[in-house]
Amino acid sequence: MADLLGAANRVPGYDSANNNRALPTEMRPNQTQIQNVPDPTRVGRPDARTDQQGANDALQSDVLRYDSNLQTFLQRLREMPELPELMSKTMLLMRGVISTPGLQQGIAQEMAQLLEMLQVDAEGFRQLFMEQVQGGNRFSGPLFSLLRQTYGSLSGDHVRQSILEFAKRYSDFSSTAHIGRNMTSLLQQITERLPRSWQDNMNQLLAQLENGLASGSRADNLKLLQGEIIPYLGSYVERTHDMGPLREMLNRLVLDVARYENGSEGQLLQSFRQMEGYSELLKGLNQLDDNAILKLLRENDFTRAAGSRFAEGLAHAASQALRGLYGHEVQESFAELVRALLIQESVYMPLNHMLFPVEWQGKMMYSEMWVDPDAEEQGGSGQEQDHKVQFLFKLDLESLGFLEIALSSRQDQVEMQIYGPDTIQANSGLIAEDMRDILTSHGLASKDVRVSKLERPLTLTEVFPNLFEGKRGVNVKI
Repeated sequence: MADLLGAANRVPGYDSANNNRALPTEMRPNQTQIQNVPDPTRVGRPDARTDQQGANDALQSDVLRYDSNLQTFLQRLREMPELPELMSKTMLLMRGVISTPGLQQGIAQEMAQLLEMLQVDAEGFRQLFMEQVQGGNRFSGPLFSLLRQTYGSLSGDHVRQSILEFAKRYSDFSSTAHIGRNMTSLLQQITERLPRSWQDNMNQLLAQLENGLASGSRADNLKLLQGEIIPYLGSYVERTHDMGPLREMLNRLVLDVARYENGSEGQLLQSFRQMEGYSELLKGLNQLDDNAILKLLRENDFTRAAGSRFAEGLAHAASQALRGLYGHEVQESFAELVRALLIQESVYMPLNHMLFPVEWQGKMMYSEMWVDPDAEEQGGSGQEQDHKVQFLFKLDLESLGFLEIALSSRQDQVEMQIYGPDTIQANSGLIAEDMRDILTSHGLASKDVRVSKLERPLTLTEVFPNLFEGKRGVNVKI
């Protein structure tokens, strides 16, 4: 009869003393064999491994952190090459490809148009600068200033959740054109992967969607997407058991459709009206009718800057390059460029970022600018400190080299540190004097202007310490 209180059918030889050793009951200090010590604040692994690192060595370790997305983001940010250097390399490769014999006429023309777009004068540079300033902040204007004031002055969860819900819907509403382009691009790629017997019907559905997106009929487009296109592609995946890239693209399409639905005018207005009932500061908004609200949300600096020729041209060139149409070298260069841009536009980056790859007066200039408009928080004594704005400029100038400028401004007081090659250091006194004159001509006082040699590139965490400390970021732990 089986031993119900013990292990029946024991393995021969496992009853000896060698295989029934007593386990140690006490933990010795500095015991390196003990891993995955129970921690009620974390979800432990079922095996004996642990991939958690301490917070102090987060930026020095080559191992990805799994306990902090913020630290992993900072680690990736540290590993990325300089963006001006990537832009310089990419544009030089494109110039070389254009002159390559045998290149298709259409491709050469597209690349030439992008490079020609970078040739600007003073007015063209001002326009490019303003487009990036206005288009870099979706939540700008009097309405969002009022919402920020309300969010900061009230502690109730309901009103804060309502404001965040409206911001999310507005984000999807203002991205309608972008989401539409994403959906059509994905569907074109999916169609190319389908067998010929499935392509004809898919092409007809795609043509209907393109016409619907052009006419702006969101309800009809959602009916087409949710009622015909997604079920059609889902049927193909089910019948053919295609679990590869096509299924992944279908999942991305479903996410875009969800955002497209979330950004509808009806849901946006409903979310807007919901905010009015939670705060005295927002009660004045109920005097606006639906048309006035939609006009307020459509006609602002962000939507006016959304049609930037430079941004659209760069995005189109990146799309073509990543598909391999410009050659392998240009494809790899654009892949690095896109990866850098995605990391630097992360949700963990509370900074404004602008990119300026231009040709001015016959010389190439690849530069980027980082701006923190709220570099200092309020002081602990209850009195506000002078408002500070922090800038970081990174430039790659033809025939001169790399320059980096860290600038901070409190009211009209400006501090500036300029780092550059040996030629800059050799003329440091003259350059510092010229910068003081420029600041004075614009009504600013030069509190401190220093010029020195660039020993190594400045990191964002050095210039913007709040980024490293995560004071205005989100630290998600698993």
